[in-house]
Amino acid sequence: MSNLSIPQSASGEKTPRTRGVSAMHFKSATTGVATKTMRNELNRLVNTVSDPATKKAFDTEMQSFFYLFTRYLAEKAQSKELDWDRIKSPAADQIVPYDQLPQKTDPKSLNKLAVLKVNGGLGTSMGMTGAKSALEVKNDMTFLDLTVRQIEHLNTTSRVDVPLILMTSFNTHEDTLRIIKKYANQQLRITTFNQSRYPRIHQETLLPCPTNADENKVRWYPPGHGDLYNALVHSGVLDQLLSEGKEYLFVSNSDNLGAVVDEGILQHMIDTGAEFIMEVTDKTKADVKGGTLIDYDGSIQLLEIAQVPSEHVEDFKSVRKFKIFNTNNLWVNLKALKRIMDTEGMELEIIVNPKVTEEGASVIQLETAAGAAIKHFKNAHGINVPRNRFLPVKSCSDLLLIKSDIYSLEHGQLVINENRMFGTTPVIKLGDHFKKIAQFQKRFKKIPKIIELDHLTVTGDVYFGRNVTLRGTVIIVANEGQRIDIPDGCVLENRLLSGNLTMTEL
Repeated sequence: MSNLSIPQSASGEKTPRTRGVSAMHFKSATTGVATKTMRNELNRLVNTVSDPATKKAFDTEMQSFFYLFTRYLAEKAQSKELDWDRIKSPAADQIVPYDQLPQKTDPKSLNKLAVLKVNGGLGTSMGMTGAKSALEVKNDMTFLDLTVRQIEHLNTTSRVDVPLILMTSFNTHEDTLRIIKKYANQQLRITTFNQSRYPRIHQETLLPCPTNADENKVRWYPPGHGDLYNALVHSGVLDQLLSEGKEYLFVSNSDNLGAVVDEGILQHMIDTGAEFIMEVTDKTKADVKGGTLIDYDGSIQLLEIAQVPSEHVEDFKSVRKFKIFNTNNLWVNLKALKRIMDTEGMELEIIVNPKVTEEGASVIQLETAAGAAIKHFKNAHGINVPRNRFLPVKSCSDLLLIKSDIYSLEHGQLVINENRMFGTTPVIKLGDHFKKIAQFQKRFKKIPKIIELDHLTVTGDVYFGRNVTLRGTVIIVANEGQRIDIPDGCVLENRLLSGNLTMTEL
């Protein structure tokens, strides 16, 4: 690694000058050294691959990473960030209400559509080790099972051909291929492609963690769903879709069970000539960290919490100024995407994600968000959709809600039980004892009936029997060293339970 010559102070100490032009020169020199060193390290990584075809693909991937890295260094040197005073709430014409979408649609337009699920997550926060989309979420069916059912039903009833595309990561690719084998004899066309694999960077040295291309998985990372556009191009999937006559792509996360094809949104996209549409929904207290659309100097942009200066984080979380958040349900015009990628390219805001690896190393990951692409497209805007189009499963609390009698399934789509008297779903907060899937499954002999539940909080060592019914507001607290067992057939309505209760005491 090259050594940077640091000017000496009058006292003889080596110290950088920190004012005016000298400070900028110092930053530029530092950036130049880091850039050159990274380029050499990446070349060395590429040369660890022997197979020519694999080497070429890996080289392309490392070039994309290098471009992202040099942008990160440049922005860091310039202290580049959004001017908070120029950020405004979106204008009325930048967010279209869902009830203004066309009621009359042309089913044949669906032949121009493809559906893509971002399928690179592992679900590690829920204690999973494989692809999150393989988790059973309802009636013994996985996320992938439900998606396949939805699209098969759409194709059959509308007599169209909407293919399903899965963007996997190096963490989930093999799992996904194994899972979709069972759909091989069905009519639905399923295409998979792998998103990029980038090297994690040591926080102190800004050097890549891996020393060869085949090294331990923990030294690499998938660079967020913003990598979608590069990966579509490099995999050949974008050109394949265009050659098949597909013009629109509906993108969503595989764990969002509310993200089903909406013909009204597709028709609106066609009618208005919008090249990009982001589904947003009203923010609640649970969504304060979600990315939001903003007006910045008259153009619409996505603002993520990672981009917000620390002194403005509370402003960002405020429902008063930022009333909506990004569901990551995105609609993209494929011809427009091809034009952008062939000409200007996709320059998305960099999200710096600090991590500590299993090996104990402090690293950073440079990531991007797919929704940030909105600024590159013509006539791009948001649509404020109902909450039922955003039903992600990020925790076991979410999973309890989805598995419960609040929802039933119709052709793979979640539908709220008609016996639910309220328009909203219950608030469920399960404590750390329920954090992992294995713990969750062990503590519920059977999912309780919660059709009349408003709020549930469970903390501590608590177990639920079979056929338990919860109504109103139920709070169960087992303090440290205590255990509470809810017996089979028990009905809890507007109850606060605490202490050390056995099944016979309730």
